[in-house]
Amino acid sequence: MTASFSTKKKRINIDIIQCYAPTNDSEEEEKDDFYDRLLTIIQDRPQRNIIIVMGDFNAKIGSDNRGYEEIMGQHGLGEINDNGERFANLCATSNLVIGGSVFSHRRIHKAT
Repeated sequence: MTASFSTKKKRINIDIIQCYAPTNDSEEEEKDDFYDRLLTIIQDRPQRNIIIVMGDFNAKIGSDNRGYEEIMGQHGLGEINDNGERFANLCATSNLVIGGSVFSHRRIHKAT
């Protein structure tokens, strides 16, 4: 689901993309289709817009951000899984930041 909002004064446009990714146990083809479609949706948004992608990505990104320093911090939980790698690659390709890993949280607040 996508929603777009704009302001009158500063002409700021915000695009919110809400989605749910296949589980980590899903078929590779299903995951590939999901991330290809999501990348197309993101790339179709004007570059000047603020883009917020949110939802359940069934991803663990872990705390090791080597290779992903530009898009994520070191405050993730556990180790990166397949969906985490796919999500991190999507964010790196789209110049998005993984917000939950940037700031330190108490361990109990890192997972649901």
